Amino acid sequence: MASGVIKCKAAVAWEAGKPLSIEEVEVAPPKAHEVRIKIVATALCHTDAYTLSGADPEGCFPVILGHEGAGIVESVGEGVTKVKPGDTVIPLYIPQCGECKYCKNPKTNLCQKIRVTQGKGLMPDGTIRFTCKGKQIYHFMGTSTFSEYTVVADISVAKIDPAAPFDKVCLLGCGVSTGYGAAVNTAKVEPGSTCAVFGLGGVGLATVMGCKAAGASRIIGIDINKNTYAKAKEFGAAECISPQDFEKPIQEVLVEMTDGGVDYSFECIGNVGVMRAALEACHKGWGVSVIVGVAAAGQEISTRPFQLVTGRTWKGTAFGGWKSVDSVPKLVNDYMAKSPVDEFVTHTPPFDQINEAFDLLHKGKSIRHVS
Repeated sequence: MASGVIKCKAAVAWEAGKPLSIEEVEVAPPKAHEVRIKIVATALCHTDAYTLSGADPEGCFPVILGHEGAGIVESVGEGVTKVKPGDTVIPLYIPQCGECKYCKNPKTNLCQKIRVTQGKGLMPDGTIRFTCKGKQIYHFMGTSTFSEYTVVADISVAKIDPAAPFDKVCLLGCGVSTGYGAAVNTAKVEPGSTCAVFGLGGVGLATVMGCKAAGASRIIGIDINKNTYAKAKEFGAAECISPQDFEKPIQEVLVEMTDGGVDYSFECIGNVGVMRAALEACHKGWGVSVIVGVAAAGQEISTRPFQLVTGRTWKGTAFGGWKSVDSVPKLVNDYMAKSPVDEFVTHTPPFDQINEAFDLLHKGKSIRHVS
C-alpha cells in the first residue's frame, strides 16, 4: 500500500511562455487505482514545448510537463493488480483500460476512460497529487514525467523488462513509438513502396525507421534543417531535400522525383501548410498521407477536394496506433533484441538544465534529450 507524501524535485511550468523552474514539490500518495512512480529517466518532446508555448488549447498552468519517461513503481493505491512496488514501468499518455468501446475496437488505440479529466490536468477522480509552495500543480497528459516522482492511473502504465535501460526505453513512451507506428500501423507501408517524411526530428526519424522496417524501397526526407540529413540517412532515408532549395512547391518537386508522387507520406511537424504539401505529394489513385504532427489550436487543413476524389487518402495517428498497455512492453522487447533507439539520444543533460534543453530543441540542434 501507499506510504505518505514524498518531497522531491520537479520542473514546474508556472505560466505559459516562461522557463521551467526547478522546485521542491510534494507528491501525495496514490489513491484507488493509481500508481506512484519514481521517474528514473525522462525525455523532452516537442509536445512539451508546444504546451509550454501557450498554443495548446488544453494547456493548464501551473503544471509539471513531461510525457516520455521510465521508472520504478514506488507504491500503489487500493485495487491495483497489474503492477507492484519495484516493477519497472513506462507511464502512458494514452491509457488502455480494456473496457471502453474504443479499447474493444481493433481499429483504434484512443482509450477514452479518463480522457476528460486527463485533458483538464486532473487525476481520474478530479483531484490533483502535486503541490508546490502551497499551490496545486496540474498533471500533464496523465504522466508528468518532469518530476522525480509522479502519480498516474493504473491504466496508464506499462510493465516492462526490468533489464531495459531507462535512459533509452523512455523514448518508447511517445516519439519513437509514434513515428514507427505511423508507418507500420497507420499507413501500413508495403514492401517496395516509396515514402516521403516531412520533418526529421525524433518522430520523423522514427517514421523513417518504420518505413525501412516495413520494406520501403525509397524513403525521401524533407527538412529545412540540413543538420538532420546524416541521421536520417542512417535510419534509412535514400535522400534528403529542403523546400528552400527549390523555386516550385515541394509537392511538385516530389511528384517529379517519383514519377507521379509517393505511395506514402508523413507530416511530422504540426504545420498545416506542410500537411497539405504532404497529401499533394502522394500518388494519384492510391497515395496515403498520414498526419503525425500536432498543429496549434484553431488551425485548419485544406486542399482541393479533387485530390481526394482522385484516390488519395488522408489519415491521422496518435501514438502510432499502438494499444499502449499491450504494445509498449513488446516494443521494449524489440529494442532489447536490437531495434535502434539509442541513436535518437543526442544530449544527456542534468535534469536542472532542462531550460537549456528546450533552447536546443527550438534551435533544431538536438533530436532527444534524456535526463
